[in-house]
Amino acid sequence: MPLKDLERTLRVKLAETLPGVEAQMRFAPAPVRTGWRAGHFPEDARVAAALMLVYPGADGPAIPLTVRASGLARHAGQISLPGGAADPGETLAETALREAQEEIGIDPSRVQILGELTPVHVLVSGFTLHPVVGVTHERPAFEPAAGEVAEILEVSLDYLRDASSIRRGTRVREGVAVEYPYFDLLGHQVWGATAMVLGEFICLI
Repeated sequence: MPLKDLERTLRVKLAETLPGVEAQMRFAPAPVRTGWRAGHFPEDARVAAALMLVYPGADGPAIPLTVRASGLARHAGQISLPGGAADPGETLAETALREAQEEIGIDPSRVQILGELTPVHVLVSGFTLHPVVGVTHERPAFEPAAGEVAEILEVSLDYLRDASSIRRGTRVREGVAVEYPYFDLLGHQVWGATAMVLGEFICLI
């Protein structure tokens, strides 16, 4: 789908009832962590926002994902959307744009915000993550933040749709085997909260 048509489609669908938790849960690890409930957002959770930026890639509309640096205290080496904690007084869109600028060099003035997907509470970090969807009509001049972003993955939406069939892996967490669904994207396993957000986005488009 051409980017302009996709933008129109996203504007409409993001203003309607979202696929929501049901779409997210296709990519939720099982069993879920003790204390975590789908669609529940604790009042004391910290607010975070991430930018899902649609832009013209080499193979049609694409989104950028980050490979987190191995030296980070949380989620080291994992794949995520550019994002982070909200500063006092910021809107979710402002947070997502600021973090995307800091992490991968996005120019906020070039991005049009289209709407938001369903939040995901990330128990291990204590954040409720709000995915913000934006579009730009030129490929950004990406610059990964030193010490924070090891690599930027440019994932075409056609490839993401092709990869949307669920693959499964197993990890041991606190002595319990946990099955985690994931996307296989450009040689990386994308799982957890990022996969849940992508799962809803796939349903949306």
